[in-house]
Amino acid sequence: MNIAFNHIKNIPQLIKDFLNDDLGFADDKIFSLDNVSKQIELKQKSFPKANREVLYTSLAKQLESSKLTDLQKQNLDLLKDEETFTITTGHQLNLFTGPVFFIYKILQTIKTANFLKEKFPTKNFVPIFWMATEDHDFDEIDHFKTENHFYQTKAKQGGAVGRIKVEDQFFISEFEKEFKDHVFGTELVLMMKEAYKVGNTFAEATRIIGQNLFADYGLLMLDGDDKDLKTLMIPTFKKELLNEQLFKTTAEKRQLLEQKYHKVQVNPREINLFYLSETRNRIEKIDGVYKVLDTDISFSEEEILEELNNFPEKFSPNAVLRPAYQESILPNLAYVGGNAEIMYWLELPDFFNSVELPFPILIPRNSLLFLNEKTFKKIEKLNLTIAEFFEDFSVIIKKHLVENHPLHELLIQQEEDLKKRFSVLKDEAGLTDISFKNLVDAEETRQLKSFKRMQKRLLRAEKIKQAEKLKQYEDLFLKVHPGGIWQERQFNFSVFYAEAGRDWLKSCYDMMNVEKSELIISHLI
Repeated sequence: MNIAFNHIKNIPQLIKDFLNDDLGFADDKIFSLDNVSKQIELKQKSFPKANREVLYTSLAKQLESSKLTDLQKQNLDLLKDEETFTITTGHQLNLFTGPVFFIYKILQTIKTANFLKEKFPTKNFVPIFWMATEDHDFDEIDHFKTENHFYQTKAKQGGAVGRIKVEDQFFISEFEKEFKDHVFGTELVLMMKEAYKVGNTFAEATRIIGQNLFADYGLLMLDGDDKDLKTLMIPTFKKELLNEQLFKTTAEKRQLLEQKYHKVQVNPREINLFYLSETRNRIEKIDGVYKVLDTDISFSEEEILEELNNFPEKFSPNAVLRPAYQESILPNLAYVGGNAEIMYWLELPDFFNSVELPFPILIPRNSLLFLNEKTFKKIEKLNLTIAEFFEDFSVIIKKHLVENHPLHELLIQQEEDLKKRFSVLKDEAGLTDISFKNLVDAEETRQLKSFKRMQKRLLRAEKIKQAEKLKQYEDLFLKVHPGGIWQERQFNFSVFYAEAGRDWLKSCYDMMNVEKSELIISHLI
């Protein structure tokens, strides 16, 4: 069963409006073959051949230590061809990939590239995973969860996470205890041990895991923490330092989005660059001096431009400037991202125009939910539907506990009768003194509140009377939403891989329809 994002209550309205063509400024950035065709033309005109050479050379160097499959070698070589384009996703370097949606977004990226090859056979499409190696919030990535355990590692923090070296391996022995008896448990443990050897960086660990899982699909993993790649960004970084380019050019879109949706996903700063040394610290311009916060480092304007020209690798874009970095160094057509990612990308079209960079097609990634047969039968037995678990579940519980209760029906009927009687009375009262009409209005409000209180009391009474049934509803909700959140944000991929291995990956891949953004619900294989 699949549920379109438009029919799921807690999918952000901005995402729904984007998918429905209701934004008014991004209709050509929704995934469609017509828009892809236009994007190919845009990117082909704007992406210099010299950038391809730098990309190929840098990526080939990054992949030297990886044992590439024939398909990966082919995809790497294709990057030199002007008829080749990329489809990209990205993510933090979470311990052992973190939540399972890490897997889903990569598989959708791969399938999108393959789908486009079928539709545009004279072009080539390479799936890219952008490793967020320059993030510095280690506490966001140092853990993952399974059904039964929480795993965490420790390391020296403060710098770019991709450079942090593995020191603490205690989580591996604990993981082995949980998974050693599973069909593919040994494979998972060996993968983990290979990735998280003491001395490996977190970038190396993530690449090893990605290679293990996706090499056969032709995925190429790119690390932006690279001097040659950042050399291509010197002009954009310079504009950021001198003109506060991103902050100023996104102001109108941010205002529009805030007015319509009451918030923006990310608020850019005046300067959206960090300075990389042993740590990663924000650059701020104070009284004409460029200061690296929480350090003794500072630059004049002339000095910081000289530093940028000589050492571009020391400058690191933050989350809202990173998209421009990605689109500058890749012949990219589309970005596959989670809802929060897509929402901050939607702040950026005017900034992209200001730096003469084509804005990519945006694809809100698919979500997946896996349930066992027992859970499906319980849901059916209680006359529930899967879709109801993605509505306001408190309303669903109320509906199933009291909707067909004779007293509930009587209260609803009496409430409707009361409204009708007061409607007639208010019409007549409106012909007399205003104070009398106000009295009638107040009395209607008082009596209707009494009906609402009675309905609440009835629900409370039925919850007590049907306590066993209520617990069944609540237990089922936690089966669908472990920890009270979507399954894909709670569990690590090992929960599913342990029993089905690569067949599970293939199953996820096969179920995805890349032309739709939806929740895919399936039986565990």
